[in-house]
Amino acid sequence: MKASFATELTGVVAITLLVVLAAAAWSRPQPAAEAPSAGYKVLAPISHKNLTIFPVVAATTHDTRMFLTLDEGLRSGEVVITEAGQVQGLLRRRRGTPLPPRRDGAEVNRLVLVNNSSRPLLLLAGEIVSGGKQDRVVGKDRIVPPNSDPVDLSVFCVEPGRWVATSATFGGIGSGSVGGIGTGAYATPMAQPSVRAGAMAKKSQQEVWSEVRNSASAMETVVGAPAAAPLHSTTSYARVMSNEDVQKQVDAVAAPVERSYQSVIGELRRQNAVGVVVAINGELVWADIFASTPLLEKYWPKLVRSYATEAVTRRGKAESASVKEAQAFLDNRNGTRQMVETEPGVFRHTEIVGQGFHAFELASLLPKTGFDVHVSKMAE
Repeated sequence: MKASFATELTGVVAITLLVVLAAAAWSRPQPAAEAPSAGYKVLAPISHKNLTIFPVVAATTHDTRMFLTLDEGLRSGEVVITEAGQVQGLLRRRRGTPLPPRRDGAEVNRLVLVNNSSRPLLLLAGEIVSGGKQDRVVGKDRIVPPNSDPVDLSVFCVEPGRWVATSATFGGIGSGSVGGIGTGAYATPMAQPSVRAGAMAKKSQQEVWSEVRNSASAMETVVGAPAAAPLHSTTSYARVMSNEDVQKQVDAVAAPVERSYQSVIGELRRQNAVGVVVAINGELVWADIFASTPLLEKYWPKLVRSYATEAVTRRGKAESASVKEAQAFLDNRNGTRQMVETEPGVFRHTEIVGQGFHAFELASLLPKTGFDVHVSKMAE
């Protein structure tokens, strides 16, 4: 059965409309597993076609107003990202300190970022920046302190066909709309879970490229000719996702969803909604949990589109997982191996490898914090 990609994605993204209708229902007791020790509770799911989203609420939340998102920093100009070879122009020269020698030459898996804001910057793995010599996806969650010196970023290319500079610095994928939403909402798309997994868990450029190709190929099949023709002209994952022809029908649903989104969060705020567990084709694949409802609210528009894209490219039977299964998936972070990276006084990033999963915990070590800002988990 053939259907256009736009029609499929429109239907999938429309799941957020169901959130509006279900918000009142969430205030009533929902069937769920016993309350987890971490204080997270999975609520009854909302399903559309092969995508199922389980809202997650928390016993307590934290004040996250201090954190600057990448989208906010890029829009204000306070955050600058550039190729490694351009780093000298970003350095802060302290009195009496000579500048280091110029380093020329860009690198595929390395970018440099400066946070000129007075607020700490939160970076999430999976956020895509476009520009420079090729589009990149952030490979790991981290916090960049305020008024920072240049910071090396671990990134992966999501545009294998280009190595020619289009701009000196990086930003969103251009003016106008991104993924059906004006850049006032967000500037950097979020890669779908399979692409994020290649960067976060496998840490492999080849795996990331493979997932990018698989996604583009699946989209071309779903869209069909002649609508797929423009997709052949670019190797940019971000630009494939925001193809104008593909997104026109999505905008008709996405725009009103975004306008009503604030009211949805307002309804859920009293229950401390902090994230979601995601199932596709009845299989639990992902979870994103934040430290507060406002932080979830900032990322939700592009997160839901990343889940929707994954559902479209994994088309299958409209099966669903149970609340009990989703709760167990979220609770189980007992791994056989842990890798911890710490920047003293700023953040601690913990990767947990367990039987059939990878989990990632980003804890803030900044003054008056000491809590997990973002937790994500993926099934293998």
